[in-house]
Amino acid sequence: MQHNSRPVISNQPGPHQDLARRVSRALAHPLRKPIAEHTQYNFALAAEWLAGRQTPLVLDSGCGVGISTRQLAAQFPAHAVIGVDRSEDRLGRDHGKLPENALLVRADLVDFWRLAYQAGWAPEHHFLLYPNPYPKAAHLKMRWHGHAVLPTLLALGGHLELRSNWSLYVEEFALAVAQVTGKQSAVTEIAPKDDYLTPFEAKYARSGQALWRLCVELERI
Repeated sequence: MQHNSRPVISNQPGPHQDLARRVSRALAHPLRKPIAEHTQYNFALAAEWLAGRQTPLVLDSGCGVGISTRQLAAQFPAHAVIGVDRSEDRLGRDHGKLPENALLVRADLVDFWRLAYQAGWAPEHHFLLYPNPYPKAAHLKMRWHGHAVLPTLLALGGHLELRSNWSLYVEEFALAVAQVTGKQSAVTEIAPKDDYLTPFEAKYARSGQALWRLCVELERI
């Protein structure tokens, strides 16, 4: 991956004016989209794997090629670390053997989070590392904080950490978290020193971009 990434460009000058309405709508109208069969099947396999471990859970949502899942498994050796991504191609790339305490799952996150909530999962840590920013104002509903699944995502609880190279994404996410939970998020700029969690984090940092982290402690609802 070459290190010549451009900063995110958006036609938004600040937080989206429709954000609060989108969040209110998500709270008032829970998502009822049918669960995809492949996600249902793969979640069942993941649930069986997790049940056999009896250890705290770390979720790596949108794990891409799984490098972050491997890194997190090393950071949390006493935890079960599950990386989830919708792309079979990304998950199938060879980045070495998975640690014994890690699992990669192909699933639609919108469905996977709902299944995890229904199953009573309560991750101790939940990572959202460099989600697609969908920077056009018209695409707010495609960002996690503008999506109808947001209340379910937050209801899983745990220490939620979001990282992005677009400060506005993090700012909007913090506003949405506050609206849903009443909790204020800690937002900081970070500067990793070669201990990058994902290939994108390495690419953005080596391109000279600012990187942002949001952390918030959430209760399982």
